[in-house]
Amino acid sequence: MSVVVDGLEGLRVPEELSARVPAEQRGPGRGRDDVRLLVSRGEAVSHHAFRELPALLRAGDVLVVNTSPTLAAAVDGRLGPEPGGEPVVVHFSTRGDDGRWAVELRSPEPSGSTRPRAGGPAGAVVRLPGGGRLALAGPLTPGSGRLWWARAYGDVPGLLGRYGRPIRYGYTERDQPLSAYQTVFARPSPDGGGSAEMPSAGRPFTAGLVAELAARGVWIAPLSLHTGVASAEAHEPPYPERFEVPAATAALVNAARATGGRVIAVGTTVVRALESAVAGPVGAGPVGAGASARAGRGWTDLVVTPARGVRVVDGLLTGLHEPEASHLLMLEAVAGRAALRSAYAAAVRDRYLWHEFGDVHLLLPEEKGHRTRCGSNSG
Repeated sequence: MSVVVDGLEGLRVPEELSARVPAEQRGPGRGRDDVRLLVSRGEAVSHHAFRELPALLRAGDVLVVNTSPTLAAAVDGRLGPEPGGEPVVVHFSTRGDDGRWAVELRSPEPSGSTRPRAGGPAGAVVRLPGGGRLALAGPLTPGSGRLWWARAYGDVPGLLGRYGRPIRYGYTERDQPLSAYQTVFARPSPDGGGSAEMPSAGRPFTAGLVAELAARGVWIAPLSLHTGVASAEAHEPPYPERFEVPAATAALVNAARATGGRVIAVGTTVVRALESAVAGPVGAGPVGAGASARAGRGWTDLVVTPARGVRVVDGLLTGLHEPEASHLLMLEAVAGRAALRSAYAAAVRDRYLWHEFGDVHLLLPEEKGHRTRCGSNSG
């Protein structure tokens, strides 16, 4: 899927704006919430410390969060017959209903990160630590060789728990413990499932900040969507992912919308899950007048675009995405093209940090008469 957001085609994100370590490792006394918060209301932007989030919301708003835990989804392996074989790193992405796993094979780098490699070949066997095996079947999507279906022989959750590590890309400085990739909202799944990559919009939250939000009358509503392996280089649209929207969360979302509260998704994963569990007419206005959230679970292949729009989500808290990322279509659906142009120009100009350990972006509905503060007040 090509992403064309007018005004972003020539945007270049300098390499030095990649967040290479978590915020709490950037200096003494720093915490997870020591990141910057760029706020968009239409084309107007303002600059804040993330700790200011409670003051930017209001009583009756609902923050919907993803409780999926992050898995230690990267495991070293050898492709081919014994002895020897090609060294590979297996990224376990998504477990299918038939027990197979969607996996990505990557080539290890001396730095400890990985680089892309072609998938397959079909029928090949990957040898894993502890005697495990993966038999490659075929591409997840015809014509795309990045993710492949594979039959795993052995206990994959146990394998990941013993030998796995978090997926790491080349822009990070070093390996991090799994705890660095868990959000304050993460809850273990009964079946051992979880996300191949962290639902990173929730990372800057701390227990203290959540308590302050609650004290101000902001509701926190949980759902889960287990994220697969992102296309860090190819910027492909997301693949089908497993999700669950509880009945209590759907009820809270509908109650907020009925009483003037705003529904703010913490992450693109939350938008995908919520918008996959909607009842009501399509195309019923910019925030889906007449639409309502409902409980739902299963698989979603929904790709939110400006043409499709959003129906129950009013705002979005998310990281900063590469100019070619397919997620930008979702951001445009939530906030509009002009808002994205303005926000991303400001993010580069004011040197915000990108990627999962970076700064965050809050897209709120434009309010008439709202007085914006455009000076920098970052933490």
